[in-house]
Amino acid sequence: MLDPPNQPCPSAPALPHFRDQSDAQLRQWLADRDAPGFRLGQILRWAYTRAIPEFAAMTDLPADLRAHLAGAFRLWVSKPVAHRKADDGSEKLLLELDDAATIECAVLRDDRGHCTACISSQVGCGMGCAFCASGIDGVARNLSTGEIVEQLLQLNCAVASAVPPQRLTHIVVMGMGEPLANLDAVWNALERGRVALGISARRITISTVGLPQGIRELARRGSQYHLAVSLHAATDELRSRIVPANRRIGLAEVMAAADEYFNITGRRVMFEYVMLAGLNDQPSHAHQLVALLKGRPALVNLIPLNSVPELPYQTPEPSVVEQFAAILRRGGLNIEVRRRKGDQIDAACGQLRRRRSP
Repeated sequence: MLDPPNQPCPSAPALPHFRDQSDAQLRQWLADRDAPGFRLGQILRWAYTRAIPEFAAMTDLPADLRAHLAGAFRLWVSKPVAHRKADDGSEKLLLELDDAATIECAVLRDDRGHCTACISSQVGCGMGCAFCASGIDGVARNLSTGEIVEQLLQLNCAVASAVPPQRLTHIVVMGMGEPLANLDAVWNALERGRVALGISARRITISTVGLPQGIRELARRGSQYHLAVSLHAATDELRSRIVPANRRIGLAEVMAAADEYFNITGRRVMFEYVMLAGLNDQPSHAHQLVALLKGRPALVNLIPLNSVPELPYQTPEPSVVEQFAAILRRGGLNIEVRRRKGDQIDAACGQLRRRRSP
């Protein structure tokens, strides 16, 4: 039957993304074409470790197999549309995906030679944390395994072009989105990405607002990743103002899940606490935090707010941060005050977002 007059012909469906395929799926694809099993290792090294631009560059594969791959899969589904660099060594990429959605990811460097990739798990974020730019426009969709992996590959290419060349050493899933709301894709991406880049599981951190079911599932899978819980308050009343998701969860359930994570994995949980001037940075709030965490094998990461122009919150004065930290130390808590990185290019904690303009 002919198409109706003046109606465009439907476009062909997009090819599957190569990096969304599991090893088992690729092994079966090769078997269906009578290709020997050892080809899988060659293909994966090219696609992940070397991150070549197209299948044709896989020069130790037969030409017909390269052509079959190119006809069956897309190798890349993201492209950098902006690349910003800061004086402190931080870099940020704005990536455009196949559906024209955009996400941001970043590299943060320190004086120990670490290059940490901060990657996103969703297009936007639906958690609505009061101080965070990622949730300003809500959440559009989850990212696929391949879209998450490609952030690592794109960032690794960026640091490899430095003088002298570097490589990623750490990964934090602390960018846009709630990782535990997209756990399967995040897990698969980290398992594939860390092997390809030679990064130990103990150098990887997953940050969550505290989704108990996801925390318990991470532990059930035998995770050796660091878990960071975005706490930001030690009472339900205040936390629900800052982290709206807390209204349906509650601190007691979050803490119970975090305790289970430690008991099962042996990995100390980190509690992140973004300090907002006049809202959660007073001595009374510090004493509440001591009461909540005292006796737990935890680390508190204090984060003075990285401001977002559209949001009304301010960064506390350094003296306020130090007073707060001193109360926590006297209360027996292990703490770190996060050194600000990337704020010059809006790449610091809470500043990543989906937009095209700087």
